[in-house]
Amino acid sequence: MTDRVRIAMVAGEASGDLLAAHLIAALRRQLPDAQFYGIGGPKMMAAGFDAFWPAEKLAVHGYAEALLHYREIASIRRSLLKRLRRDPPNAFIGVDAPDFNLWLERRLKSLGIPAIHFVSPSIWAWRGGRIHKIGRAVTRMLALFPFEPALYEAQNIPVSYVGHPLADVIPVEVDRAGARERLHVASEQMVFALLPGSRQSEVRCLADTFIEAAKLLKLRFPGALFLVPLVSRETRELFEEALWRLDAQDMPIKILFGHAHDALAACDAALVASGTATLEAALLKAPHVITYKMSAWSWRLIRHMGYQPWVGLPNILAGRFIVPEFLQDDATADNLAQAVGNLATDVEVRRRLAEVFRRMHLELRQGTADRVADAILPYLQASA
Repeated sequence: MTDRVRIAMVAGEASGDLLAAHLIAALRRQLPDAQFYGIGGPKMMAAGFDAFWPAEKLAVHGYAEALLHYREIASIRRSLLKRLRRDPPNAFIGVDAPDFNLWLERRLKSLGIPAIHFVSPSIWAWRGGRIHKIGRAVTRMLALFPFEPALYEAQNIPVSYVGHPLADVIPVEVDRAGARERLHVASEQMVFALLPGSRQSEVRCLADTFIEAAKLLKLRFPGALFLVPLVSRETRELFEEALWRLDAQDMPIKILFGHAHDALAACDAALVASGTATLEAALLKAPHVITYKMSAWSWRLIRHMGYQPWVGLPNILAGRFIVPEFLQDDATADNLAQAVGNLATDVEVRRRLAEVFRRMHLELRQGTADRVADAILPYLQASA
């Protein structure tokens, strides 16, 4: 194969950046001289990705916020399409960000460029009619979860189940003592992890509630420590502003730059914003509570669209409520603190959760990087 294989990619937020970085590493083992470029985040750039725009540009939160940023995002998308038309890549890989990527993929596919989508949109949860739009847009879908391929096969859409790369990266057996040592946390201390999201808009919505919940937990567990991993300077500044606003700067809160896996491995229980972080919590066997808030307008638009009674990935994978969820108006500091505190002290519930999380981990551990590379390489060979 020629050493000039060029792969365009778009990832739209921190979770997509992580997934795409794993994918780049896997493809580089087969194609060491391949070029990767498009829209991506810091982990992709560390893997040698050339970002024309940062992934943060696409990381908006909820319908209302997406509408506010629509003009800028649409301009970026048109500009990228123009560049790719002028200088076509061997393939395009859209990593999540379906509203952005499917539009782009459909147009690239019509030009004969293989359009591969990594991470199935949640058609099993809401807006199932999108599957027809997806079929017109993609050359192949790469599905992370075992129940997804049948949905695409029923519509004759090429699909490959690849498992979830986090299940490969995260050890099945969690080294809690090692995580605490790396974070300089005493082995006997009560520890809560607070993960208010990777997007700035999520942190704006959730920081105050998380801090108020931490205050209540501190009353119940006076010696507790709170670990808050944040992914960027901007999200850290937003959380620190909330601490000052709520007069909580003297709380035993340790803000971490990254280190979410260590925080989840080290904690007795966690409070986690709905999203990929809930799957990370499950894979790290951390008892946790799932929560989410968005603008009132966005919530009104989507609350009746769901097909399932749960939103968190661990519950979706289990097909039942195994992790408590508190959304929007129910996501009060009182509710969250009570639920997280109960998880931290209920030995039997913690044991049962760990068993379910372990089974989930093994089912998702598929050697994803190699499976993805195997699914993509035929398209690259055909176009080289």
